[in-house]
Amino acid sequence: MHETKMELDQLILVGIDTDEGAMAADESLLELKELVETTGAVVSDMLMQKREYPHPGHYLGKGKIDELKDLISLHNATGIVCDDELSAVQLRNLSNLLDVKILDRTLVILDIFASRASSAEGKVQVELAQQKYRLSRLSGLGKSLSRLGGGIGTRGPGEKKLETDRRHIRNRISELEDQLKQIELHRAVLRDKRERNSEIVISLVGYTNAGKSTLLNCLSDSSVYASNQLFATLDTTARSISFGNSSKAILTDTVGFISKLPHNLIKAFRSTLDELKYSDILLHVVDASSPSRSEHMAVVYSTLKELSVLDKPIITIYNKMDRDVDLPLPSDIHARKEVKMSALSGEGKDILFTAIEGILQEMRIKISALIPYNEGALSNMLRQKSEIISEEYVENGLFIEAYVNRELYNRLSPYMAKR
Repeated sequence: MHETKMELDQLILVGIDTDEGAMAADESLLELKELVETTGAVVSDMLMQKREYPHPGHYLGKGKIDELKDLISLHNATGIVCDDELSAVQLRNLSNLLDVKILDRTLVILDIFASRASSAEGKVQVELAQQKYRLSRLSGLGKSLSRLGGGIGTRGPGEKKLETDRRHIRNRISELEDQLKQIELHRAVLRDKRERNSEIVISLVGYTNAGKSTLLNCLSDSSVYASNQLFATLDTTARSISFGNSSKAILTDTVGFISKLPHNLIKAFRSTLDELKYSDILLHVVDASSPSRSEHMAVVYSTLKELSVLDKPIITIYNKMDRDVDLPLPSDIHARKEVKMSALSGEGKDILFTAIEGILQEMRIKISALIPYNEGALSNMLRQKSEIISEEYVENGLFIEAYVNRELYNRLSPYMAKR
């Protein structure tokens, strides 16, 4: 018997410090290191160049490229990963100059998504993003990714398309977009059903690895997979939660955000992320123990702005307070309420539920209605979907006082009454 050991990619990380962006260049490069290690590759070294902007043809300046060549030779590296999205020209030129695998941050993130997607919808969304990325960089990607088999950028549903021509890729993109349209129709049906039932929808948003899945488990007593790693979960999850005066809601978890999230990935996941538009409340989960928490919050709000959902009521949850947290915490001007808690231990859960109930109360309308006895279904819906203040059976029907949402208010308008 002979033991065989798969050889891992030995990679050098490369970044440009332009003194711009939501996250400092060195922190971004450290995050890239974590992303690369998530794929199973090994980071041999890191190189940073301070420039006003990346070189349009080679990403780095000539002197830094010479320095990079020496590092590749020193570490016997199999490739480099640039901390920004490379153009086809940059990919091709770097590949010719360095003669190793050339990757960028976008390709690493796409690779992670390809390995984590488990649902049919997730796989379609990831492949669509992969195909669009490769179509725009076909001339630069071919040589770079075919030189070394396996590793980052060559796994997942899109790997068979690397050697196809543009027409073949465009046809595949068209097929995937048609599949996503069918998925969107299915989502619309589910959304209409929730609206008819007047269900409250609360969505979790936040930077990757902020603890959203752990919080979902904490609030719903579920056992969704959660792990201390970037993009541990990818597919959207929904669970029912109960709180307050017998109030119920649907709690949904979305894909985590990250600095420099690939544009094609946001477009591919648009149908999933657009669900945020139909949420009643957004729970913004922040890793309070992270030294980059303020930068992470800025990235999240930038993405929420792009999705046009910043007008939603937001509760910011400073999570992981059971860890060593550097106080004071940043103030969130976008949030209606701020809560400190530990999703792992459950400490602060009751405070969060009180905050949710407070916002829902602000969104409800107090009504008095006389519902005829032949409208029993409406009476039952009121008991299930509203906060009952009082009810009394009188000669003409059920006289009821309650706090209701806007949809129930409209349905009850023919029966509004006073004592």
